Amino acid sequence: MANTMARSFLQAVSSSEEIAPPLRVVQMEGLAVLKIIKHCNEFSPALVTGQLLGLDVGSVLEVTNCFPFPIREEDEEIEADGANYQLEMMRCLREVNVDNNTIGWYQSTLLGSFQTVELIETFMNYQENIRRCVCIIYDPSRSSQGALALKALKLTDPFMDLHRKNNFTGEKLREKKLSWVDIFEEIPIKISNSALISAFMTELEPESPVAQCDYDRLKLSTAPYMERNLEFLIDCMEDLSSEQNKFQYYYRSLSRQQAQQQAWLQKRRVENMARKAAGEEPLPEEDPSNSIFKPIPEPSHLDSYLITNQTSNYCNQINGYASSTNNMSLVLLSTSV
Repeated sequence: MANTMARSFLQAVSSSEEIAPPLRVVQMEGLAVLKIIKHCNEFSPALVTGQLLGLDVGSVLEVTNCFPFPIREEDEEIEADGANYQLEMMRCLREVNVDNNTIGWYQSTLLGSFQTVELIETFMNYQENIRRCVCIIYDPSRSSQGALALKALKLTDPFMDLHRKNNFTGEKLREKKLSWVDIFEEIPIKISNSALISAFMTELEPESPVAQCDYDRLKLSTAPYMERNLEFLIDCMEDLSSEQNKFQYYYRSLSRQQAQQQAWLQKRRVENMARKAAGEEPLPEEDPSNSIFKPIPEPSHLDSYLITNQTSNYCNQINGYASSTNNMSLVLLSTSV
């Protein structure tokens, strides 16, 4: 009886470890958020990155600390130094009893230009060693407009399964029912502070509610941000046009190959009919050594999916800038009247 209960307990424990609940929220400490913002703002417009540390608790991923990566060039020796720096930093944090469990990384971006193949490759590398990880994206340029541009992203499970097989053909994408909006999944962020920190921040608030930043919000000049977004959007459309030309060339080549195959088969059938009439053995109707029977590899749809996703992001940002400007203009007009 005891052995049966022990086996059932072990089976329950193993099943609970294998089946992890889905990630619902990323809970970030205020100190970690401030560190990310400070690091990204100091080096803006240069792009920086860093390590996220915390705990994986059920459906919540807690980000309790972080540290920046040193800015390096593309060099093997410097990359090795960067890896040693990360290990040494985590060892030091462990010695002072700070959470040193890696749960992902953060990186800065310029006007939401983060959806790249490099980001996906980094996700896949992290997934090899970490069960669940996220990437925190911070955009200093958008945050300067009055909104905290901070988001947590992860790759969707169907996309990761398809990426491991490295098969982004149209047939596989239709089979998995995977579209360009199914690459990334945004996880809600919850910022939490301890009671002592909240009380301290309340004491630091100025007595006067009016500050210079309140006047800065009345500025309607969003032209530089609109222009940059439009420039990036035009670049994306050009890249998307190049991808479409690539697929058009593939389908033209495929159609030309099929026409050559049909002509070759028709010729071979006529030849076989003559051989049968002469009492000879017919020749095979397929010749793998012939170049026209070699399959043409279909281009990957990954780049076009990322470009489409990035284009949608720029369009949403332009729409947000335009709507906020119109709302502010209406408020000022109603106030003046």
